[in-house]
Amino acid sequence: MLRMTLLAGAAIGGLALSVAYPSIPETARSLLGMQSTATGAARAAAPAAAPKGDGHGHAEGEEHGEEGRIKMTAEQVEAAGIRVAAVQGGVLVTRAAVPGVLAASQDRQARVTARLGGIVAEVRKTLGEEVARGDILAVLESREVADAKGEFLAATRAAALAETTLARETRLWRQKISAEQEFLQARTAAEEARIKVDLGRARLAALGLSDAEVAALARQPAATLRRLELRAPMAGRVTARNAVLGASVAADAEVFAVADLSVLWVELTIPPRDLPMARQGQTVLVTGEGEARTEGKIVFLSPVLDPETRSARAVAEIANPEGVWRAGGFVTAHLSTAEQQVDALVPRDAVQEVEGKKVVFVRNEEGFELREVETGREDANGYEVIFGLDQGTEIAVANAFSLRAELSKSEAGHAH
Repeated sequence: MLRMTLLAGAAIGGLALSVAYPSIPETARSLLGMQSTATGAARAAAPAAAPKGDGHGHAEGEEHGEEGRIKMTAEQVEAAGIRVAAVQGGVLVTRAAVPGVLAASQDRQARVTARLGGIVAEVRKTLGEEVARGDILAVLESREVADAKGEFLAATRAAALAETTLARETRLWRQKISAEQEFLQARTAAEEARIKVDLGRARLAALGLSDAEVAALARQPAATLRRLELRAPMAGRVTARNAVLGASVAADAEVFAVADLSVLWVELTIPPRDLPMARQGQTVLVTGEGEARTEGKIVFLSPVLDPETRSARAVAEIANPEGVWRAGGFVTAHLSTAEQQVDALVPRDAVQEVEGKKVVFVRNEEGFELREVETGREDANGYEVIFGLDQGTEIAVANAFSLRAELSKSEAGHAH
């Protein structure tokens, strides 16, 4: 106990001496059990241990790619829809712009009319609906069609009876039982009956009934004889509908319009100055709102000029399998006027703008790297590259904007 008391007193005394005489040598301080002032100051000034990292708050082992580089695997490139192609030479095409209007092709549209007057009993298809060839659009009820079907059925039965009579008279005449005159009369009656059947079938066909429908008439109940089915003459989309349930429809009235919009026409008005560049069969570039663009072919070029405007009417045909283009829309057709060969031609989508500079994304083993390029001449489809790329260099030519966005996110992550 006495020893512990002496040690405590010595420690307190040493602390007092270190405060009063800071110049006491370190050796004396050690003998007195006092802490070194340098060591204490260092320990006091040392902050809590900071986690190891790169000075930006990133944990150890986490690192950014080099500036201007984006690491992506082949699977990630494919998932992002990025298409890569080698830089090649090509042809720049100078074009003249001509306004146009989209319209349904006159070769791919049909009007469905009522062959006779009647009342709309059913409406099967609506405006804008897709239909197949032979689909029932509407059903009319008409006394005239009932009369036509009835006359055909009567002629069919009369023809069957006449054939039976002819067969009997033929047998009796060959057996010398009946006179030849009776045989000839039976044969004439059978021929007349066949003619009436043929006329009745032709009349029903003129009303729009198919051969299958005519053949099935004899098995149908009498109540359905007054029904006339209006069918789609072609596959396409319903573009007009004038049928209203219960409404009266006059003969030859247009009830439906069907158009195949997978191919559209572009109605063009070519001014006199551009007429020398236009020719039938020529390929034209058609552009619409936004980034919409496609190629078409001039299928008609009028040999006659408009007397007032001195312009010529032309029609270009474009494919529209996915329905991207809509009839009635305004477009611009670009007629090629000159062609120039260049050593390095890249699509417009491949060239992006970063910090006011034109760049492309070059494919490498780890992903993509940013490369500044200098462009020269251009057309509606691409740019001539005069500096920064060689032929054969693989670059992103589609969805390159997604790489630009990824690069912007990466740079934003460093700016803190």
